Amino acid sequence: MTEYEAPTTAIIIVAAGSGTRLGAGTPKALVDIDGRSVLRHALDGVFAAHPMQVIVVAPAGHEQVVADELADAGSGRGWRASVVTGGATRQQSVAAGLAALADGIRIVLVHDAARALTPPSQIDAVADAVTADAGVIPALAVIDTLKQIDGDAVVAAVDRSVLAAAQTPQGFPRAALEEAYARALASRDEHTDDAALFAAAGGAVHRIPGSALAFKITTPADLQRARLLLGGSTASAPVIPRIGVGTDVHAFGGDGDLWLAGLQWPGEQPLSGHSDGDAVAHAIVDALLGAAGLGDIGQHFGTSHPEYAGAHADVFLARTARMLADAGFAIGNVSVQFQGNRPRFSSRRAEAERALSDALGGASVSVSATTTDGLGFTGRGEGIAVTAVALIIPRS
Repeated sequence: MTEYEAPTTAIIIVAAGSGTRLGAGTPKALVDIDGRSVLRHALDGVFAAHPMQVIVVAPAGHEQVVADELADAGSGRGWRASVVTGGATRQQSVAAGLAALADGIRIVLVHDAARALTPPSQIDAVADAVTADAGVIPALAVIDTLKQIDGDAVVAAVDRSVLAAAQTPQGFPRAALEEAYARALASRDEHTDDAALFAAAGGAVHRIPGSALAFKITTPADLQRARLLLGGSTASAPVIPRIGVGTDVHAFGGDGDLWLAGLQWPGEQPLSGHSDGDAVAHAIVDALLGAAGLGDIGQHFGTSHPEYAGAHADVFLARTARMLADAGFAIGNVSVQFQGNRPRFSSRRAEAERALSDALGGASVSVSATTTDGLGFTGRGEGIAVTAVALIIPRS
């Protein structure tokens, strides 16, 4: 595994909470949602964002389970990642994460693992908005009518126009955040979130829009909501998957090596095209975009977008996955078949499926290949034809 360039941004994922209110009998981050844990969903969102150092703060005694989740989520990416043990309080846990920051980190994001469905675009937006002298939080406008109370008595109305509901990740310049934490720990001051701690030390904090998907899983009702958004159902609230079909055809031609199913095939004649001609990846993109009603590959990646000239499958698929997440969809699975006499595919099937799955943020991908008994342009070895079917699940 080749490590990518040293990042200047790190994300500390706080996963050390006991989850008492969830009543699951296990740390909240390790509770199952849909066959994957709360933590794994949070990690999938992080690894779909821009590369950064990843530090997970684990519950004491569960470090190995967390390390296994982290290794699985980040497999093949080459990101710098580690696990540290959490403290007795949230602030102590974040401080443990800060102590594990690599040299060269200038921006630190602090993220609650319990906000497991946070879109990758929100993580990137926070990182991009941090400045040298100000922190950033994502927040949603308060829509409920609020009341000030005294016991059971309502004593006043509260102006909701000046309020916002804070989410994570919250981002800060590293040096100022470390200084604020040192002061808070020395004085034993406790704050409800990192933005409050940062502001108490004199730091400025700005707000950017949050996402309804970034809700915090705290109670059994929150867990049920997450399960519904990821494809479960109740009698009163069915979640209906959507299916898309994509096809692509490319002729052999050009110089260099073949790129197909996310892999380079040395010595094989390439397919012609605006990008690398990877017809398998292109058919997958069209299937996903079609299922979500987001147009087609030509609209988003065609010749009017010169930045994608020569791009490979990982670029197309990662961008498509982000578009679907922003539109409120999770990718269920993708099945794709290509027709052609070459390359000989069976020996690299698992490798191709892994590469395509990684590019889609861990979604299940299966690939098969067939010949046409010498019939048609594929049988004559003139090109490759591909059909892909994708299932996606509305998250909201």
